[in-house]
Amino acid sequence: MTEPKKDVIRDTDAEAIRLAKTLIRSARFGALAVIEPGTGAPLASRVGVATDIDGAPLILISMLSAHTGALIADPRCSLLLGEPGKGDPLAYPRIGLACRARRLEQGSADQIRAERRYLNRNPKAKLYAGLGDFSFFRLEPERARLNGGFGKAYLLDRDDFITGGPIVEEFAGSEQSALDHMNADHRDAIALYARHFGRAEGEGWIATGFDADGMDLATSDATCRIFFPQPLRTAHELRSVLVEMAKTGRAAEQER
Repeated sequence: MTEPKKDVIRDTDAEAIRLAKTLIRSARFGALAVIEPGTGAPLASRVGVATDIDGAPLILISMLSAHTGALIADPRCSLLLGEPGKGDPLAYPRIGLACRARRLEQGSADQIRAERRYLNRNPKAKLYAGLGDFSFFRLEPERARLNGGFGKAYLLDRDDFITGGPIVEEFAGSEQSALDHMNADHRDAIALYARHFGRAEGEGWIATGFDADGMDLATSDATCRIFFPQPLRTAHELRSVLVEMAKTGRAAEQER
């Protein structure tokens, strides 16, 4: 008698959700899969990636690219995120997002915010962000499939990794001034966050994004996701949380 097939999907827990958010927030590129017009065949391409304040992926693509025309014809798409390292690439975690792409109207509040956050994460994109044939798209996630490594498969709903509520708009108005202040006056604290909370190596870290869950840091060739001890309830809590995290990190380093 044949044994019934075991369900390989694990129950989604806090650890899986944090891994999913880390993969999404840390990504600088991903594999975008679209539906080719006319043939209905899958078409995959590499794209640069950033995230909106709520965690939705943002991409900047040319109207001359085949995948752009495909998204305009049919907004259904999938985005694979997760960077392999040494050894077996299949041993590293990755997440596939099922999305619907929305082209952001030039000059709209959504487009201006997307451009700001995308260029904070990918500053070299300034070379072509202003060209007339390039557009920002926001990929609205509907669900996700997370592979955390061998035997660690999860199915996630949108609400598991997308932030909602008034705090998103609060950060839309205050985030850039906070980033400018931290990067201009508190680079030592940013380096401390990277070392102590992110276990990251290297120098030259800057802050590229703040949101309710945490902060994104980057160097010229690396990224680091740092989560706050607790999600923020309002954007006004950001300063006090950053101060307390700096105190915690300094105290820990002095004890070594």
